[in-house]
Amino acid sequence: MKRVILWNLVTLDGFFEGSRSWDLDFHKLAWGEELERISIEQLRSADALLFGRITYQGMASYWRSAQGVIADLMNSIPKFVFSTLVKEHAEEEVAKLKQQPGNDVYIFGSATLSSTLMQNGLIDEYRVALVPVLLGSGNPLFKPAQKAEMRLLEARQLNNGCVILRYEPRNPEAPSWLKSQ
Repeated sequence: MKRVILWNLVTLDGFFEGSRSWDLDFHKLAWGEELERISIEQLRSADALLFGRITYQGMASYWRSAQGVIADLMNSIPKFVFSTLVKEHAEEEVAKLKQQPGNDVYIFGSATLSSTLMQNGLIDEYRVALVPVLLGSGNPLFKPAQKAEMRLLEARQLNNGCVILRYEPRNPEAPSWLKSQ
């Protein structure tokens, strides 16, 4: 069975982008040899990537012309784009995807899609790179509609002050629409 892993860089005040779409300058504070190595490891373990439309468009625009190991991996991994290619019931499509054998599936960015999957109990692990900066305003990554308790799996400090946090839901429950099947 595949696992769905949310991976994102987040500021200390909880934003995954600044007040403008694709305002990601704070990523430079976290980027370095250690985070590059982690990114390559994760991408090599991924069977697929999940994106919302806006994130997919921004990622495709950037990675098509980028070069290097990460670019090669980003461009070669199958992608599922919600709200354009998969138009309805993202949670049902992701639940079907999770039932297939294989490696992990990652969500990068895509706060709206992530929120939908969170509400339906479909995220198996949360990996957050906590970047030591306060933006003061921006787009929050987490937009929960309900309380979700987490269990810490790992906390790993990088040399640049960034901290990688890994959590899993403490009491994962099947989505209500799955319980009735």
